[in-house]
Amino acid sequence: MHVLYLNPFDGGSHRACAEGWRSASRHSLEMVGLPAYKWKWRMRHASVTMARAVSQCEKPSRPDVIFCTDMLNLPEFLGLAPAGIAQLPKVIYFHENQLTYPIQPPHQRDLHYAYTNLISAISADRVLFNSDFHLREFTDAAEVWLNRMPDYQHLEIIDEIRQKAAVIPPGIRSLDVSKLSDDRDSPADRSRLRILWVSRWEFDKAPETFFAALRLLKQKSVNFSLSVLGESYRSVPACFDEARRDLADHIDHWGYLPSRADYDRVLCESDVVVSTAQHEFFGIGILEAVAAGCFPLVPRRLAYVETLPDEPRFFYDGTVGELTEKITALANLRSQGNSLLSLDEAKSLTDVFRWESIARRLDDEITAVVRDSATK
Repeated sequence: MHVLYLNPFDGGSHRACAEGWRSASRHSLEMVGLPAYKWKWRMRHASVTMARAVSQCEKPSRPDVIFCTDMLNLPEFLGLAPAGIAQLPKVIYFHENQLTYPIQPPHQRDLHYAYTNLISAISADRVLFNSDFHLREFTDAAEVWLNRMPDYQHLEIIDEIRQKAAVIPPGIRSLDVSKLSDDRDSPADRSRLRILWVSRWEFDKAPETFFAALRLLKQKSVNFSLSVLGESYRSVPACFDEARRDLADHIDHWGYLPSRADYDRVLCESDVVVSTAQHEFFGIGILEAVAAGCFPLVPRRLAYVETLPDEPRFFYDGTVGELTEKITALANLRSQGNSLLSLDEAKSLTDVFRWESIARRLDDEITAVVRDSATK
């Protein structure tokens, strides 16, 4: 199959998913992307820009299917694209949505973008979500929202979306765990717990909870070190600068690592990866860290209850107190020379999410959508 892949925000996890699928797909993916910059503007103009880009492409064969992400206003694109393109079967993939994505006060939600997501889902033949949590949250919130409208609520479209929806998680990269340093299990190395943060430096990841727990660990003289990765943007929560000062003696690495090799090295050298997120549609960074051998410690909420086995050791209740207790227990285990997560167990936890597996599922969806369209 020839897939026309429209990616209006070609960066971060959106780009990683596109590249990961293309690298393992049995289909041919033709990428049309725009730089990951000013997401609101991307959602406004991408339909025009991409329709014109597709019109100017000279290809020997027409695509069999359109695959786009949630940043595209799909019906606008279809109205502007050449007729031969607009008539193709259509699949949309929701990395996030603008109806439930957290908004930092004092900003208010612009529901125009939420409605763009909704009508794009209506326009597609197949609607894919990266987690069941995301599917349920979006459709439930849309139903509540439409019920508030004065008339022409069209509540039936929620069931229509649910009926043509499916959950396919994004894939994760296959990491080379041979990057593990030879002295990781030396006596000196066992004396401290190496803690890892891989989330974005934004308010919805609740970094205050994470750093509050680390300050308590410091007060209790728990032997730990810290690597804070993840992307940061113009507005960074103040707690990051405060933590960098307060925890300076514990820091191994601080800041975004653009090099994949350097990023993977830090993952492979860490013992436990922690999330304090208040909102997470999937959590690629956490699972990649687990694949590298990190023990996951995450709140029992959001998409984490789907991506990790229902075992108490991996979860805490979301509070600073229990997070501190759980990390302290892991530090004690590590200091006694115990392995927190074997590489065999890490592999068993994450194999289902590797691109070799996920690409087959996406490929099968594409084949089914094209087949079903041909029979209509």
